[in-house]
Amino acid sequence: MDTWILAAFLGLGLAAATGLRTFLPLLMLSAVAHFGWLGISLGESFSWLGSTAALVSLAIATVAELLADKIPLIDNALSALGMVSRPVAAAIAAGAVFTSLDASAAIIAGIIVGAPTALAVGTAQAGTRVASTTATAGTANPIVSIVEDVLSFVVALIAMVLPVLIPLVLIAVAWLAYRGSRRLRRRRPTSWAAQR
Repeated sequence: MDTWILAAFLGLGLAAATGLRTFLPLLMLSAVAHFGWLGISLGESFSWLGSTAALVSLAIATVAELLADKIPLIDNALSALGMVSRPVAAAIAAGAVFTSLDASAAIIAGIIVGAPTALAVGTAQAGTRVASTTATAGTANPIVSIVEDVLSFVVALIAMVLPVLIPLVLIAVAWLAYRGSRRLRRRRPTSWAAQR
């Protein structure tokens, strides 16, 4: 399989993971580039992502995002902000792995692969959050957030270890998200008048 195809699958997986968490997939990509793990390298114009400063900054941002997403009301604000920040982060993550392309082509490829993928995943996540908030008055949101943390980590890890599996992983995640959202919508509380 050509390296640009593997880069496209890797970029797609990182972008999907970024659609759930802005900084976690970028942190993982930064770490593997910084320490030379898994044979993943970054395009020349994205080499800053593997620097110590980027690694430390992304670690702080990731911890802040993961913790803040467990706090009611702040989680919804983060989700709204993520509709802008996650496509940008996904474009960076996806563009960084197109090492066989020149800098401008890698940026364009990152935008084409990363931004729409993160936006689609982020939109699905927002729908799940609305369903969770409506069905449980927000009490299940921290649990939903932990599931999203794990999914973001696992999808990014699979993308880095076995990128050819990403299309199947994304189909499975979409199916699970659909089922979970339907289950939450069924649990929607009845109106106060009906409970009396």
